Amino acid sequence: MSHHGVGPRAVTRSVAFLTAGVLAVPLLTGCGSPDEAGRPLARQDVARAARASVAEGGTLRWAVDAVPETFNTFQSDADATTAQVAQAVLPSMFRMDVNGRPQRDADYLESAKVVATEPKQVVLYKLNQQAVWSDGREIGAADFAAQWRALSGKDSAYWTARNAGYDRIEKIERGANDLEVRVTFSRTYADWRSLFSPLYPKDVMGTPDAFNDGARRKLKVTAGPFAVKKVDRKKKQVSLARNPRWWGKPAKLSEIVLTAVPRDERTSALAAGKIDLAEIDPSDAQNLDGAAKGTAGPPAGSGPAGVEALRKWALAHGIDTADDASDDASDDHSDEQSDDESDDGSGDEGKSSDGAAGADGAKARAKLTKAIAKWESRQKALRAFEVRRSLEPAYTQLALNGSQGPLADERVRRAVARALDRKELAKVVLKPLGLPAEPVGSHLALAGQDAYADASGALGGQDTAEAQALLADAGWVAGGPVKDKGKDKGEKAAGSAGEKTDGSADKKTDGSSGKKSESSSGEKSDDDGTYVVGEDDKAPIETGRDERYHAAKNETGGQRLAQDGKQYKGPHQGGAPGAYAPMGTAAPRTDAELQAGAAPKGGATPVGAPAKALAKDGKALDLRFVLPSGPGSQSLEAVAERITKMLAKVGIRTEITKVSDASYFKDHIASGEYDLALYSWPASAFPATDARPIYAKPRPAADGSLAVEQNYTRVGTDQVDQLFAQALATLDRDEARSLIRKADSRIWAAAGSIPLYQRPQLTAVRKNVVNAGSFGFQTPVYEDMGFLKKGAKAAGSPARK
Repeated sequence: MSHHGVGPRAVTRSVAFLTAGVLAVPLLTGCGSPDEAGRPLARQDVARAARASVAEGGTLRWAVDAVPETFNTFQSDADATTAQVAQAVLPSMFRMDVNGRPQRDADYLESAKVVATEPKQVVLYKLNQQAVWSDGREIGAADFAAQWRALSGKDSAYWTARNAGYDRIEKIERGANDLEVRVTFSRTYADWRSLFSPLYPKDVMGTPDAFNDGARRKLKVTAGPFAVKKVDRKKKQVSLARNPRWWGKPAKLSEIVLTAVPRDERTSALAAGKIDLAEIDPSDAQNLDGAAKGTAGPPAGSGPAGVEALRKWALAHGIDTADDASDDASDDHSDEQSDDESDDGSGDEGKSSDGAAGADGAKARAKLTKAIAKWESRQKALRAFEVRRSLEPAYTQLALNGSQGPLADERVRRAVARALDRKELAKVVLKPLGLPAEPVGSHLALAGQDAYADASGALGGQDTAEAQALLADAGWVAGGPVKDKGKDKGEKAAGSAGEKTDGSADKKTDGSSGKKSESSSGEKSDDDGTYVVGEDDKAPIETGRDERYHAAKNETGGQRLAQDGKQYKGPHQGGAPGAYAPMGTAAPRTDAELQAGAAPKGGATPVGAPAKALAKDGKALDLRFVLPSGPGSQSLEAVAERITKMLAKVGIRTEITKVSDASYFKDHIASGEYDLALYSWPASAFPATDARPIYAKPRPAADGSLAVEQNYTRVGTDQVDQLFAQALATLDRDEARSLIRKADSRIWAAAGSIPLYQRPQLTAVRKNVVNAGSFGFQTPVYEDMGFLKKGAKAAGSPARK
């Protein structure tokens, strides 16, 4: 048994889009054979083993991000752990295979097919006659009907996060017998396979009170290979035990314990033997790889030179030597005293000082030796683990806010896209990890999935000359006059058309009267109140509320969804916690820094080798690039640095604003307070349903605001909306595939978001744990996970063959 990807759909899916206008777009037919989907770029890495080779019993300790606030995946505060629990304990009619395509789950369904299309679509589900809830009741039409009523959107008393698909159902009834469920749709629904995955018992879905509160803190009735045994919020653990009423292949493990462990503590937890499996960041993967390879021991030697050699070795291997700082100071002071006393001719006192220095040196050596021994013990413990690596069913994109400023002009968005070398950006993140560094060619699917086809040709590849021509056509010229913001405080930066580009409308960036300094803005001020852009060829700066920073040089920095880690949890999706951030502002520079032309505080240095900067209508072409700042954001910083350099080559200046994770999405992305941003979207096997709100054209709401759904770039077209609607309304799978590919071509052409690379999936796993690790597209098969029998061998990792 295995469940349909609850995480990729009910837990983490969201969206973005754009306008094609009168632009002539090549390759928009979107037609082609299914073979264009190809195969996944990387296969799953789970140490596959036959069930006969897996030992009976045992507890698998699995690190997760948090104990879920709810076990109802259809509520807005559901998270990744909610989905994980649902996969292990609840029915799901379809699951994802290794290519990210839905497959019938035979443990629950004998068959499911469309049995009528006229006058209305009817789907007949034939259930496995052994399928029962943990209370002994058969799974049947009553459960399907209760879930439909709860999620249909017709009763506002149900606090649901989404109703996609369920709102198209007209009725649900019993078939010829108790094992048949007939679902009649009021409107044709191509993605009917996305429904009832997971399926909750009628006890949870039957009434608003039960739906809203019944499955938040506990889940009494289940129907999977595991059941929820205990939720210990003090210990931050959820325990899953074998379901004694499970009718399928029995679970090999006796128990799975999901324990909340912060990502930056997972390597320590692994070394301490507290967990057996954990998704980790690239930097932690490097540490585990280093432990597996082993290393030469510390150098021998005596005296101060020996201590120094030992310290250097420790630092080179990442061993914390901070405890020795006081000893170092003591040693240095003693040495200075000894030298001074020797110069004074005080022989006896010099000998005494030498003795003290020797004692301090011995103390320093002892502390270093202790730290090294601790590190070696940790390395030895980590050798019991290995890193299993694949690619997540998710991709990172560059989002361009098309609602305001220069990026409201499609030509400027296209110029930004044409300035990017997406292949190089993919290499920044994936090549150091040994994963395929191929750019993503679709907004709506990933390689291997049925709807995938590379439609990036609708926009075109990297072409500096074409990017510059597009900018010139849009009226942006090199060296044009720009109004001095210091002379006109009411004039706001061009980067967001009346919005702030430094994170605050009137914040000062040089500590004076609101005028940016030459070294911070790269623009020269003239006596007549204007300055000429590009004459000094200065590169853009990077800013933050509390600090300025230089994009990380570590190309293999940590990963999480949205901030290359976390996915925004909007009102229509339960999801992995989102990265939110308050408005960032540039840190003021001191007079001494201004005079010396020093780098900004916080280590920021100019990046890029820019062409002449551009201006139009008295405003410079400056874009505010917003990034999260928390753990796991290093790879985004590295990618942002490369993007900044690429844009500088065509004359586009960027000001990087680094903000806290806490409200990155809420206060910046979702609210439209950015020009450029990096975040990720999960792939879906049902793009017509799940991707539609991401690329839907924003519409005016009743209160006068703009309803963007999950289209955070605020770029959309009626034509794309129509293509999604047509794809949902056809039961011809070839036609639906063609329509989805056409929609993707038009999304590319409008350049509201630029897919960059598929995200890495890195999992640290105890070496004797099998059928678990980096699953790629496939839904985990929880009953097959376990510990390898002594003397048995795993079949090998598909990713490494």
